Amino acid sequence: MIVVTGATGNVGRPLTRALAEAGEQVTAVSRHAARVPDGVRHVVADLAEPAGLRPALDGAKSLFLLLSGDLHAVGANPADIIGEAAASGVRRVVLLSSLGVVTRPFGTTRIALRALEDTLRDSGLEWAILRPGGFASNALWWADSVRAQRVVAAPFGDVGLPIIDPADIAEVAAACLLDDRHAGGAYELTGPEVITPREQTAAIAAALGSPVRFQELTREEAKAGMVRGMPAELADDTLDIIGAPSPAELRVSPDVQHVLDRAPRPFTDWVARNVAAFR
Repeated sequence: MIVVTGATGNVGRPLTRALAEAGEQVTAVSRHAARVPDGVRHVVADLAEPAGLRPALDGAKSLFLLLSGDLHAVGANPADIIGEAAASGVRRVVLLSSLGVVTRPFGTTRIALRALEDTLRDSGLEWAILRPGGFASNALWWADSVRAQRVVAAPFGDVGLPIIDPADIAEVAAACLLDDRHAGGAYELTGPEVITPREQTAAIAAALGSPVRFQELTREEAKAGMVRGMPAELADDTLDIIGAPSPAELRVSPDVQHVLDRAPRPFTDWVARNVAAFR
């Protein structure tokens, strides 16, 4: 059995579906009740209380670990989740980390993620680590304003990053959970090209078939919106990257191609599949 945390999110949902379609027994874990694919067991648990994961982990061979936003806050201790997994007999953990662990190792939230990676490596379990950069699905932050006003409001309109489709992350995660060749791998995951928020806005407009205006926000305005859904430390670390990416953060990684034997999907593919959110 494979346990997927964050199973109702942008990565966990397609991962759960892919594993079930591959014939695996899957337990989907989320904080709230949710619909899951037929044949998938669902367990409600809060990762902030690792002991609550024991019913989900019972009998599991592998765990996909995606931290909820509050577990990125200062003082959180997600390492306890790995301890619970080991105590339950889990043999392999695939951790969704962040590219910032490599490119911004001294950012507040990156220090904690790096420590979690080290805990996993030292746990005695089989492991794989996924380090994505920015997610294409972060464009959903703009969905309400696009629907209501045909406006995308974002900072750093002409600063781009090679953002990745969460479906590609899910496929890489499935490969790491199912294929022993990926044990001990640490994969940097990006999309195929650098794209700016202004260019993303144009792609959304093209998919909708109607104009969408781009409105530039200040860093302070952007942070005020972001902290409604994430710790302030994570908002600051994110804004540091999207405002002034380093050469390493602008690099298009070959790792999706290496694992999946195909190129990563462009942002336009993500928009085409999710255009209904912006209508």
